[in-house]
Amino acid sequence: MNLETAKISEIVNSVQSNKISAAEVMQFFLQRARQWQDKTNAIITFNPEAEAQAAKLDAAIAKGEQVGPLAGIPVVVKDLLCTKNLKTTAGSKILDNFVPPYSSTVVERLENAGAIVLGKANLDEFAMGSSNETSYYGNVKNPWSLEHVPGGSSGGSAAAAAARMAPLAIGTDTGGSIRQPASFCNVVGLKPTYGRVSRYGIVAYASSLDQAGPMANYIEDVALALEVIGGKDPRDMTSANQAVPQFSNIQKEVKGLKIGLPKEYFGEALSSEVRSICEESIAKLKSAGAEFVDVEIPHLDYTIATYYIIATSEASSNLARYDGVRYGHRSEDAKTLEDLYCNTRAEGFGEEVKRRIMLGTYSLSSGYYDAYYLKACKVRRLLQNDFLKAFEKVDLLLSPVTTSAAFKVGERISDPLEMYLNDIYTTSTNLAGLPGMSVPAGFSSAGLPIGVQLTAPHFAEDRLFQVGKVIQDMQNVADRRPQ
Repeated sequence: MNLETAKISEIVNSVQSNKISAAEVMQFFLQRARQWQDKTNAIITFNPEAEAQAAKLDAAIAKGEQVGPLAGIPVVVKDLLCTKNLKTTAGSKILDNFVPPYSSTVVERLENAGAIVLGKANLDEFAMGSSNETSYYGNVKNPWSLEHVPGGSSGGSAAAAAARMAPLAIGTDTGGSIRQPASFCNVVGLKPTYGRVSRYGIVAYASSLDQAGPMANYIEDVALALEVIGGKDPRDMTSANQAVPQFSNIQKEVKGLKIGLPKEYFGEALSSEVRSICEESIAKLKSAGAEFVDVEIPHLDYTIATYYIIATSEASSNLARYDGVRYGHRSEDAKTLEDLYCNTRAEGFGEEVKRRIMLGTYSLSSGYYDAYYLKACKVRRLLQNDFLKAFEKVDLLLSPVTTSAAFKVGERISDPLEMYLNDIYTTSTNLAGLPGMSVPAGFSSAGLPIGVQLTAPHFAEDRLFQVGKVIQDMQNVADRRPQ
């Protein structure tokens, strides 16, 4: 078995049948992760107990004990998810010394299924960014081209999966933070329906938008991971009481499926290379029997403004808890309580986080709440209605993930507006609470990956896997690895 290209189910079966030990699997991926770490800066903290945990799993298998569906699988977890006794920083100086006393529900479910946390992935600070350049721990580089960004905010997770530092990675998606880096790095990235996966133990950015999801090299691996991490959690009041289907039993036919093409996603902003790869995927799905229908999302033009008002407003509220009193960074240069608050936040937060806190505080302030935040919430509802109307005609939607392939490090970081516009095709999915997935579909002339985006009705992730599997098999780029 070639661990560089093996699917998760193949590795698990080999571990369970003693063809390879969990310790050997962990050693392989740790060695590979450390080899790539110097180039990509994808990981903030390695788990010092990873090899011991793998050996413990091998001992359990030797005794004939039952092990889970992810037995022996190393996983890289975005450093926004709490991990008990393992540092969790959110990519920020303000949490540089924070070691949680508990794990997030997602991490608990992964570990209960036999997965082992290899390390914590780098990210844009507090998940605020589209390029992984705002992290306190330095920017992540795209393993396909070290001059280019891996996307953000889950750039470390995407880079780790792309470089096969681990067969599974976990990211979070508030406005495209799983799908955009997945597209830039040639991996599958799923943002589940809002409420499908518990947010308990995930450092909050924008609570009505945040959703954790899996990233991996293959559709089958992402489907299996969603089975493990999905489901109701009594500790998260926003988690949905929905049964979790056997997603890994993927239906292989797309004949008769109606796929919508939102005309607003294929405008002048789209690069010719991304357009060409989308058209190639459409042609292959047509040849497999899928039917395509033009649909409209009339309020798409308002998504960036709506998203950045709602997201920054919620961030302004959520990040108020970082005051230097209870945990995290505490300013040593303070003589009064007000000094402590001000100095701690000034020292601990980066420029992008400060910018978004100020934008959100302004939107929520007296005299502006109705004009900005309340109006954005109304537009959000109109946007959701657009999608619901489209899904009356079609089973799911196909669109670009981004307007172009990955851009160069430093190219957009000094222009926040241009950076925000990078999320034009992804934020609407979060605002509407829908499931969306980026599927590897091809490469640009410069050798940079490009994905296509699939969007389905609420809790219809199975349709994403169904169509995504056909694209994966027909486009034949999933096995490619950066050198």
